[in-house]
Amino acid sequence: MPEESYQDRSEKATAKKRQEAREKGNVPRSNEVNSAVILLVSSLCFIMFGKHMFNGLKIVTHNIFANFSSMEVSVTNLQNISLNAGITFAYIIGPFMLSVMVAGVVANVLQSGITLSAHSIEPKLEKINPLSGFKRLFSLRSFVELLKNILKMAIILIVGYKTIKGEYSEFYDLTNQDIGQIIAFIGSLSLKLFLRVGVVFILLAALDFIYQKYEYEKNLKMTKQEIKEEFKQSEGDPLVKSRIRSIQRETARRRMMSEVPKADVVIVNPIHVAVALKFNSDEMTAPVVVAKGLRKVAEKIKEIARENNVPIVEKPLVARLLFKSAQVGREIPVELYQVVAEILAYVYQMKNKVSGVKS
Repeated sequence: MPEESYQDRSEKATAKKRQEAREKGNVPRSNEVNSAVILLVSSLCFIMFGKHMFNGLKIVTHNIFANFSSMEVSVTNLQNISLNAGITFAYIIGPFMLSVMVAGVVANVLQSGITLSAHSIEPKLEKINPLSGFKRLFSLRSFVELLKNILKMAIILIVGYKTIKGEYSEFYDLTNQDIGQIIAFIGSLSLKLFLRVGVVFILLAALDFIYQKYEYEKNLKMTKQEIKEEFKQSEGDPLVKSRIRSIQRETARRRMMSEVPKADVVIVNPIHVAVALKFNSDEMTAPVVVAKGLRKVAEKIKEIARENNVPIVEKPLVARLLFKSAQVGREIPVELYQVVAEILAYVYQMKNKVSGVKS
C-alpha cells in the first residue's frame, strides 16, 4: 500500500478486517522475540544438560574410535555403528533440541496465538517482480530492519568484548591446563556470553514487539469509506433494507385490511384510533383483533368497515386501550373482556333489531 494512502486511514480496524488478516497469516509477530527466547532457553539447557551432553558425547566418541582399529570393516558393521551412534546422539542431544523447538513454538503462540494459514506460501507474481522487490528493498520498513540489525551487531560486539575482557586474566593460565580444562573454560565463557546477550535481546525484543504491534495496527487502519462498504456487505445496504421493510409493512397492512370486512365491530376514538374485532364463539375463547391503526390507517379501516356494513362504535378509552395492549391476530387482554363483551352485545342487539325490521 502506498505510503500516502495512510493519510486517509484514520479509523481502527474492525473485527471483520482483523479476522480476515488473521486468516491470511497477517498477525503481529517479532522475530526478535523468537531469537531472544531461543537464545535464553539454549543457554539454560546448556546449564542443565551441558555436562550430561559433554560426557555422553565423549564416551560415544571414545568407544567408536577405541574399537575402530580392531573391528572388521564391512558394510554391516558400518551400518550398525552409524545406527547406534545416531540413536545415542539423539538420546544425548534430544532433550536440548526438544527444549529449543518447544521454546520457538511457545514464543510464536504467546505473540499471536495459534495461526494456521497457507496464504503466505501461495505463489504470487509480485514476489518475483523486480520492481516490487526494488521498492521493498528501499522502503522505510527495510531501513528500520537494517538499523535493528546494525544495533544488534553492535550490542553483541560490546557485550562480547566486555565479557571476554572480564575473563582476560584467565587466558594466561590456559597454557598450563589440559584439553578438558580448556574446553570447560571455553564452554563456561560461551555460556556466560550467551546469557548476557540473551538478556539484552529480551529487552530489544520487547521494544521490537511494541514496534511490530504499532506497524500492524497502522497497516490495518481503514478509511471511513471502507468501514461503510464493510457495513453494507455485512448488514446490507441501508436503502435496500429500508425498502424491504417498507414492502413488508405494506404487505402486512394489505393483509390486515382484507380482514376488516370479516370483523364484527370497529371501535374508534373517533378520529385517531380504530381497532377491528372479530368473535366466533364456536372457534374462539375471546374476541380477536383483526386490524388496528392510527390516523390514515384508522380512516382506511373505518372506510372499509362502512363499505361492508361493519358496525363502528365510538369508545375512545376502549379504543386506546385495545390499540396499546392488543396485537393483530391475537386475543384481547383479559382485563378488557367485560367492556368488549358489552360492546359486542350491543352490536348483536342492533343487528337483530335491524334484521327484525327488514323481515
